[in-house]
Amino acid sequence: MLSATNLFKKYAAFTVVNDVSLNVAKGEIVSIIGPSGAGKSTLLHLVGALDKPDSGKVLIEGTDILQLPSKKQARFRNSHIGFVFQFHHLLPEFSAIENVSVPLWIKGVSKKEAMQQAAEMLNVVGLGGRLENKPSELSGGEQQRVAIARALVNSPSVVMADEPTGNLDSANAQALHNLFLQLRDKFGQTFVMITHNDALAKMTDRTLTMQDGKIVNEKKN
Repeated sequence: MLSATNLFKKYAAFTVVNDVSLNVAKGEIVSIIGPSGAGKSTLLHLVGALDKPDSGKVLIEGTDILQLPSKKQARFRNSHIGFVFQFHHLLPEFSAIENVSVPLWIKGVSKKEAMQQAAEMLNVVGLGGRLENKPSELSGGEQQRVAIARALVNSPSVVMADEPTGNLDSANAQALHNLFLQLRDKFGQTFVMITHNDALAKMTDRTLTMQDGKIVNEKKN
């Protein structure tokens, strides 16, 4: 479903991603671990088309996303790739349902239909009773669930998650781990995630270890 081949990325004289290739199957949850500075986030940004490699290829469901013109690439990213970050990046003046509706509005879905789909997705992540609450009225775990609902609302091919539990306590982190597994089982959702959380990494199907810009180990869990 996702295939990256021979990705290179340099900043000045420093090679951050060094000849990395990986394949991810539909419905697979893959974790990427490694020390800070290993190139994990840069790799995620490259395969998610948030950044462009110096060389290499990224295919998502057969589409070479790096060769798309910028507007088509943005549309593809909106429709096919969901993102969850350590910092949830919710709009503070928007309610939970409005935050989740944003990707649908960008896609051109009507306000009524977008709000209906957003409400359904918030219900899936356990926030059906918090639709009108603003981020400041939600706990950290609830805010991250809103971010996950936003990432999923367009039924993306893959969700890219960068330290999704990094700001959560252990109880909320465990709940989020379980939610990822439930979403995979319910929707066949594919996840590629960076984590420093060993418990989360062990719950994924496969763990890739990065060091000095390379994948140095791969382990099935």
